[in-house]
Amino acid sequence: MPDVAFSIDYARSMFDQDIPGHNRWHPDIPIASEVSPGDEFRMECLDWTDGQVVNDDSANDIRDMDLLRCHVLSGPIGIRGAEPGDLLVIDILDLGPIPQSIGSLPGQGWGYTGIFSKVNGGGFLTDYYPDAYKTIWDFRGQQASSRHIPGVSYAGITHPGLFGTAPSAELLARWNDRERELIARDPDRVPPLALPPDPTGALAGALDRNSSEFAKVAQEGARTIPARENGGNHDIKNFTRGSRVLYPVHVPGAKFSGGDLHFSQGDGEITFCGAIEMGGFIDFGVDLIKGGMEKYGVTTNPIFMPGNVEPRYSEFVCFTGVSVEHGTNTNEYMDATLAYRNACLNAIEYLKKFGYTGEQAYALIGTAPVEGRVSAVVDLPNACCSLYIPTAIFDFDIRPTAEGPTKRDRGQVAVAS
Repeated sequence: MPDVAFSIDYARSMFDQDIPGHNRWHPDIPIASEVSPGDEFRMECLDWTDGQVVNDDSANDIRDMDLLRCHVLSGPIGIRGAEPGDLLVIDILDLGPIPQSIGSLPGQGWGYTGIFSKVNGGGFLTDYYPDAYKTIWDFRGQQASSRHIPGVSYAGITHPGLFGTAPSAELLARWNDRERELIARDPDRVPPLALPPDPTGALAGALDRNSSEFAKVAQEGARTIPARENGGNHDIKNFTRGSRVLYPVHVPGAKFSGGDLHFSQGDGEITFCGAIEMGGFIDFGVDLIKGGMEKYGVTTNPIFMPGNVEPRYSEFVCFTGVSVEHGTNTNEYMDATLAYRNACLNAIEYLKKFGYTGEQAYALIGTAPVEGRVSAVVDLPNACCSLYIPTAIFDFDIRPTAEGPTKRDRGQVAVAS
């Protein structure tokens, strides 16, 4: 096992660790430990909500989630010799759920999916599913199954949702400026168009929470919800074992951090908390390409080479969507987001014919290893997106036949009281 560069007492909150992690992006968060190019190291991670979700049949914890304390990230890890303009080369060697038996935390044999309420984050289909729901998944080796969505079992593509390097002060200011401008376009929108800095619930590594340094980070630090130029919350399901990621370096030492481990996820993570979330560990190899940002033109976002460890499915039922608001018969020009939303809604309506509720189908296509694709963005006025659902993940045949679908009562996901 590689040396542990960031260790976790899984029985304690990230706020109570001997060396806490952080939940904001800021260049002044101090490094927790250092590694050198050529090293291999392990990071231990709590689930992204810091243990706010429990293994039960109520979605109250999703509805009442304190998002201001999320994501709890492990790190930062300093990379000796890293300078702005370099590329940080990260190889994902291994990852998995919490390895030791310590109780009932996410990652200890189970994980969860949350459909967030519209007033608390929402999701890709929040106008259609505005309330909070939850699905609990049990792990058996590589397989995930759920008492809340019977008839389904699949191999997960285990991956981290969120890793990245620290922004420079200049880059952080650019993020905050542009996201405040975005919010100002529709300041009363629910959910909001973006999440501005907020000191409430901020965590800044080893900084004393009563210090002026901590107050500065809490006031300025960028929320970790989206992906940005430093990497951040990619939520790319193929970002798994064997992958190599090249991150731009913006500050001395790179200050590499992350967490938000997923047992499985479909393309798009469409419920917001749309993967199967868990705590666990991840092993890395690290190297540097000096001056790599200029050499390879990597000036905005990371690039990566996916590994070849993933479940292989050969048969699919595919759903398409185009950039039309069918309810109002309104055409939008080349709106791939709208097209993908329609593909998802079409898949949900299909699965409801077999007895699943809309919420079950929504959670399923958010977590199963579905393939989402932008199929056409040239045939004006309609973009076309597609969603491929593997047929083998069901214990019954979902393919269309002349006899029609066999419908049965398949229960429901956990709901809020």
